[in-house]
Amino acid sequence: MAADIGVYGLGTMGSALALNLADKGFQVAVTNREADWIDGFMQDAGDLTPKLSGHADLAEFVNAIKAPRTILFMIPSGKPMDMMIEAISPLLSDGDTIIDGGNADFNETRRRSAAMKGTGLHYVGMGVSGGADGARFGPSMMVGGTQHSWAQLKPMAEAIAAKFEGAPCVDHLGPDGAGHFVKTVHNGIEYADMQMIAEIYGLMRDQGGQDAGAIGDVFEGWSKGVLGSYLIEISAAALKSVDDKTGKPMVDVILDKAGQKGTGRWTLVEALKLGQSANTIEAAVGARGWSSEKDTRMAADQLLDRSAQTTDMPSVDDMENAMLAGRILGHAQGFRILSSASDEFEWSLDMARIAEIWRAGCIIRSALLDDFAAAFRAELPHGHLILAPDMRARLATALPGLRRVVAAGVLLGQPMPALAAALAWHDTMALGRGTANMIQAQRDFFGAHGFERLDEDGKHHGTWNDV
Repeated sequence: MAADIGVYGLGTMGSALALNLADKGFQVAVTNREADWIDGFMQDAGDLTPKLSGHADLAEFVNAIKAPRTILFMIPSGKPMDMMIEAISPLLSDGDTIIDGGNADFNETRRRSAAMKGTGLHYVGMGVSGGADGARFGPSMMVGGTQHSWAQLKPMAEAIAAKFEGAPCVDHLGPDGAGHFVKTVHNGIEYADMQMIAEIYGLMRDQGGQDAGAIGDVFEGWSKGVLGSYLIEISAAALKSVDDKTGKPMVDVILDKAGQKGTGRWTLVEALKLGQSANTIEAAVGARGWSSEKDTRMAADQLLDRSAQTTDMPSVDDMENAMLAGRILGHAQGFRILSSASDEFEWSLDMARIAEIWRAGCIIRSALLDDFAAAFRAELPHGHLILAPDMRARLATALPGLRRVVAAGVLLGQPMPALAAALAWHDTMALGRGTANMIQAQRDFFGAHGFERLDEDGKHHGTWNDV
């Protein structure tokens, strides 16, 4: 029987998606660059084997898929994807679709989409979130590409996607790189959320003297309320986990150096290109970079004086509110980046739908996303999430806690880069008369760059005193 879809790449994510598709009743052809992986995958498929066919030869793999073909690549982004497009394109026919399901740079996705235009072939950039379990049992997926491709992919994508109250967490978001861009920003928000959680953990551990299990209990309580989210849930579970080798809390035996695969940095680069602030994400990316300098930090711990002051520890309620405010502000920055990109690339991104897609299956799924979606579907002042009536009310309640937590961190010498950045952005946006006039004065003084006046239109220069 001809396959409904082909999956190239039998790593963790590719294998999981292939099994998910087979589990939903689709016939799936699979292959892999290392052909010896195929037999092992087929043997491990168990009862799903009749829905799968393995093919070591690329042409045989292509011919096993019914036309018009849909072929999902789950391979490293960059040069490997370009090489596979070059290898497989001569074997394809008009109407066939190539899907890149990896974490790809959306600029590369746009380039590949443009190169394929007019060839009869179609290219899709699809962001997939949820990790291995999500891929196997229901991911959140963000699809970019042609309407033709979406029509082919939609029945399969909706069948395997995570469901929120019965609605599939997948949609076609726009042409060319739209799907991959949304996934990139998703990952940037994920960075910020993870860093904020780590900062609250650090405050409780270093200044509150609480052990991992006790902090895990607090997080577990939060997971049942307004902070309910996948990241809070797994943080609680991680904190309460015990290392088999030592009997110590698992987190206490892990080296404090965090890795990153680049999507956080991509978010920052694109935000800056679009003239947008992403300082919560920037703080999170920076913190991971600083964490890599472990030897320097160990030396500096003995050499630098943090000049810590005495102050009261914030209450648990304050820390919960700090996390809530930080999460709202971090998401708001992410959505502003998406909105700017939508205008720049003429994608017509639907912010409410994006929030809905993220409600289940993905890493940043949380109780707040339903509220974000509702805010975007209502009238949104200046198109800005933090100005939505419900968000303003939530921030008004939560912000005092954020202030007290950040202030305590500053006084105690406890670093809180992401939470402090979120607060700084909020206060900047809330200040009708800012201080950029001073920046403009300096620029005109040393470089005659000119400025706008409050009382006259046009570009002007100042009358400056000599120095």
